[in-house]
Amino acid sequence: MISIKQFFTILVLVLVLSAFPHQFTLAAETNNPAKLFEINCAGCHPRGGNIIRRGKNLSLRALHRNKLDSLEAIETLVANGKNNMSAYKDRLTEKEIQDVSTYVLEQAKTGWK
Repeated sequence: MISIKQFFTILVLVLVLSAFPHQFTLAAETNNPAKLFEINCAGCHPRGGNIIRRGKNLSLRALHRNKLDSLEAIETLVANGKNNMSAYKDRLTEKEIQDVSTYVLEQAKTGWK
């Protein structure tokens, strides 16, 4: 028999998963860089911003200031993470890391419009 606490934990999990199913899509299910970004990055970087650390956003100016304004630098950061940012090398394939990194750099160049 499950406890009341376990029951409510399961109930909340079911409700969250059913209310936001697109947020829990596996990255392997898409080869669309924008969708990869939405699934893996937009939680902290909506529209290229940063809800954790404002100065660590994905604008071209911030990428340049943080020496992340090249595809290689962004790929390294996505793969290995740094400080508060998680590493994605165990969650995304090398191609997905390249694709989402290219997407970030392209969006930064257009001001995330």
